[in-house]
Amino acid sequence: MATVAVNGVRLFYELEGTGEVPLVLVHGSWDSHRDWDLVVPFLADSFRIVRYDRRGHSASERVAGQGSVRDDVADLSGLIEQLGVAPAWVLGNSFGASIALRLAGERPDLLRGLIGHEPPLFSLLADDPASAPMLDEIGPRIAAVVERIAAGDHAGAAEQFVETVALGPGMWAQLPPGLQRTLVENAPTFLDEANDPEQLLIDLDRLRGFGRPALLTLGDQSPPIFAPVVVRLGKALPRVEVTTLLGAGHVPHVTQPAAYAECVVGFTRRSG
Repeated sequence: MATVAVNGVRLFYELEGTGEVPLVLVHGSWDSHRDWDLVVPFLADSFRIVRYDRRGHSASERVAGQGSVRDDVADLSGLIEQLGVAPAWVLGNSFGASIALRLAGERPDLLRGLIGHEPPLFSLLADDPASAPMLDEIGPRIAAVVERIAAGDHAGAAEQFVETVALGPGMWAQLPPGLQRTLVENAPTFLDEANDPEQLLIDLDRLRGFGRPALLTLGDQSPPIFAPVVVRLGKALPRVEVTTLLGAGHVPHVTQPAAYAECVVGFTRRSG
């Protein structure tokens, strides 16, 4: 098992693919490097892929105390530097996209370009009256999940998150058993995210200075709250493409891996 010490934490990672261009995959909340299993075969010919478990998740070390998005950004930066893969394409899903976007603002020198799918940067909607009903709806749902984790009901919290926040009713039963187990095991990391006052924040001024190519994707079957977030981000990034993936939801790399990989590969080739 390959690990590297980054910021005093052992991070598990895997290297694969026969391409020359580095691509670092950043998983979202609750998840692990295995989240990318279905899409990696469709990316492997085009990239040298790095996928890893974020701190506290699965095979990576969990340290005592409050984790933060700042830790995750610093870990991603350190991982890229220690593995010698800069400048790399960085692709993040959900909270992984939030981490990737913050890295783009803070360390653009490490990135060849950025790809993000539906980051939950809901702070961008605080001054948007049209988004207020969606924020009023999702806030209590997330709070209920957090309360369940704090009470020790990790399995119930994982199912509730999938059904009421991320994917929709009936989706828990459609997830592979291995993925269900991963979500349950990593439930405490979502508690860290929820207790981090910066988890939903992004500095748009820094993103306006990110001059490298960026692709933001959105599923037309996703919860509607992600669309205005992507619109706001799209207005800030100077070299951005925004693409809606037809028939896709919050995890297109899982539900439509071939089509999602085609979108990613096509964009990186167009961008050089």
